Amino acid sequence: MKILRDIHTRFLLFVALGLATIGAVGGIALARGQATPIGTGVVVIETNLGYQNGKAAGTGMVLTSSGEVLTNNHVIAGSTTVRVVVPGTRHVYKATVVGYDRSRDVALLELKNAANLKTVSIGDSSRLALGQPVTAVGNAGGTGRLTQVRGTITGLGKAITASDEQGSSERLTGLIETNAGVQPGDSGGPLLDADGDVIGMDTAASTGFGFQDASSSDAYAIPIARALSIAKQIAAGKATATVHIGPTAFLGIEVRAVNAGDYGDGYSGYGSPAGTGGGLIAGVVRGGPADRAGLEAGDVITAINGRSVTSPTVITTYLLTRKPGTKVAVAYVDQMGSGHTASVTLGSGPPQ
Repeated sequence: MKILRDIHTRFLLFVALGLATIGAVGGIALARGQATPIGTGVVVIETNLGYQNGKAAGTGMVLTSSGEVLTNNHVIAGSTTVRVVVPGTRHVYKATVVGYDRSRDVALLELKNAANLKTVSIGDSSRLALGQPVTAVGNAGGTGRLTQVRGTITGLGKAITASDEQGSSERLTGLIETNAGVQPGDSGGPLLDADGDVIGMDTAASTGFGFQDASSSDAYAIPIARALSIAKQIAAGKATATVHIGPTAFLGIEVRAVNAGDYGDGYSGYGSPAGTGGGLIAGVVRGGPADRAGLEAGDVITAINGRSVTSPTVITTYLLTRKPGTKVAVAYVDQMGSGHTASVTLGSGPPQ
């Protein structure tokens, strides 16, 4: 199943004298205060993936008129810049990633210089039923236009394993399952009930982000109460083992799981890279922290600050608990089988 992130890819002066003019000013102020909110509450998210030479597209929900936007973490993962467009208008905003929870696939954005945005209407995701009609709204296909697809709830409390192409994975639980025909680009969009209120946030697989145990006809949504709870925690700046706030620590490598076929039968070095678990460095950002410390593509990271690396997920999870500027000890095995330890000063990079 593919979705929901699709990868390929501003604003007058009045001088008044006398009571009549004062009354007119008051009327103008009142009219401005009643100005029609901008948009529908659903926005399009466009990201640049600078280190991957790619782009991505998804969907977001406006939570506050001043520009807090809720979306999936995988929509903004790896982004070096984020732009938010209000469909059907000329309003485009630069966005900052306030924080995110990779383990529950939730992220919160803040739009720069936003005001008077229409917000989504929140429903009750604690009282759902099988067969209940729903509508998914999103940026299907990454076209920049909002579309709707209808379906019903086919499952509740569902669990799936989501993984990326680097071998990192997370277990998402308590999901709403539907048969709505969501498409790439719909991630982060609202799942609506019959009254048009948001009961869930659409989430599923995208290019480079997929489900290991889901049918190709399934679509999933995070109950909105859970997503909002995480968003409020992020907005309050309360970091935890899973909730990351602010800039992300950056090692400057592309890492994936070690496969038995990565090294030939003639390998006779220090241990067996494929047997160590570990994280295989598939690429190194030139001039980045790992590059400056001497790590190279083909090296296998076996531990970070004394913590054994059994999979790429361990590296990702560990870095999310650290801040840019922190020094970490990286133990690794080079392509000749020799073991090394390098001291790496973490940089600041894209969300994970």
